[in-house]
Amino acid sequence: MSDFTDFDRQAMRLAIDASRAALTAGNNPFGATLVSPNGEILLVSENNQNTAADFTGHAEMVVVREAAARFGPAALRGATVYASGEPCPMCAGAMYWAGISRVVYGATSEDIRDARGSAGLPSSCAYLLRKATPPVRVDPELLREEAAAALRGQ
Repeated sequence: MSDFTDFDRQAMRLAIDASRAALTAGNNPFGATLVSPNGEILLVSENNQNTAADFTGHAEMVVVREAAARFGPAALRGATVYASGEPCPMCAGAMYWAGISRVVYGATSEDIRDARGSAGLPSSCAYLLRKATPPVRVDPELLREEAAAALRGQ
């Protein structure tokens, strides 16, 4: 496990807050924060699957799409995504192809299944991204309990 900084915790709390906002809006409770390579918070996004009628509207997909549109694809290269929950394989792939170099997540896939009863794909974000060429750094379980509580609507 990584040694997390106060800034890491700040960025993750923004993602967790976005997950709560997503749930309030009628979406699945997931949020993501994008931080530039030089440590600037660029964007915070929330899941919008239901409100946008978009099956790919996972928070990580939304943050990648919105950042590319707003700042250009180059802004994603070398950036970090803080995800309130462990990213699924679709999101892991999108972040990899966007050039994200680090992914930090809070709640684990097991936490997500326990809280939401959701089906999931049987592949770990860490496995996919660490085995990629080039590999992506994955730091799990930052503020795990806070992120899991948000999944439960707490």
